[in-house]
Amino acid sequence: MIRSILNTSNLNIGYKSKKGVTTIAKDLNLNLDSGKLITLIGANGIGKSTLLRTITGIQKPLSGNVYLNEKEISHYKPLELAQNLSLVLTEKLPPSSLSVFELVALGRQPYTNWVDKLSNEDVVKVQEAMQLTQIEHLASKKHFQISDGQLQKVLIARALAQDTPLIILDEPTTHLDLLHKVSLFKLLKKLTHETQKCILFSTHDIDLAIQLSDEMIIMTPESIVQDQPCNLISNGSFNNLFKDEHIIFDAEKGKFIVN
Repeated sequence: MIRSILNTSNLNIGYKSKKGVTTIAKDLNLNLDSGKLITLIGANGIGKSTLLRTITGIQKPLSGNVYLNEKEISHYKPLELAQNLSLVLTEKLPPSSLSVFELVALGRQPYTNWVDKLSNEDVVKVQEAMQLTQIEHLASKKHFQISDGQLQKVLIARALAQDTPLIILDEPTTHLDLLHKVSLFKLLKKLTHETQKCILFSTHDIDLAIQLSDEMIIMTPESIVQDQPCNLISNGSFNNLFKDEHIIFDAEKGKFIVN
C-alpha cells in the first residue's frame, strides 16, 4: 500500500544574510511516497542541494512546512530523525581503517545502546543490507581498498541498515562510469520496490533518470514540478531545463540531443 512519507506545504527555500533574503524557490508542494524511486534534476547552481538540505531538516525553510510521517520535521529530536530519514552525501569519508562491515554497521547507531554494541538484531539488519546491495563478499575489506562504485553501494547499504522509510542521496552517480551508473540506478529502483522505502536522489544523469525513475522533480528558475517521466515529457517540462539553443529535448526519443 502506497503511503506518503514526506510532503511539503507551501515551502519557500533560500538563504538569509545581512544583505537580505535570497529566495531560490517558492510555494513547493512536493510529495514523496513509499515504494518510489524519485530523481531530482536541474542545471548546476539551481538549488538542488538547498532543497535537499531543507527537506532533511539541515537548513531552515524561509517559510512553509516540511512533514515527515505527518510530523513537522523541525519537531524531531536528532535520534528520532535518524530513525526516520537517512542521508547519503557525496563528501569523502574521513580517514579510518574501518572494514566494509563496520562501515555499514554505522547505520545502526540510532538504535545501539550507549556502548555502541551491536545486538543480534543489529547484525541481522547489517547482513540484510549487504545482501540487498550484493556486497557480502567485500565485508572484510577496508573501505579504502574498494572502487568508487563499490563504495557507493556500501554507503547505500549503511543507509539501508539504518532502516528508515526515506533515503535521500546527493548525486550518488558522480564520478562513476556509465556501467556503474546504470548498475546503481537499477539497484536503487530494485530496492524501492523490494523494501517499499522511498528513495530520492539528485542527479545529472537525466537520460537514465527518465528511463528508470518512478517520478522526477524538475527544478528550473521559473518552477519546480513533480510527476512521472512520461507526463513530464508530454507536457514539455524538459524543454526549459537548459537555457541553451544547442541543447534541445527530443520528446519522441525521450532524451536530450545536441543541435
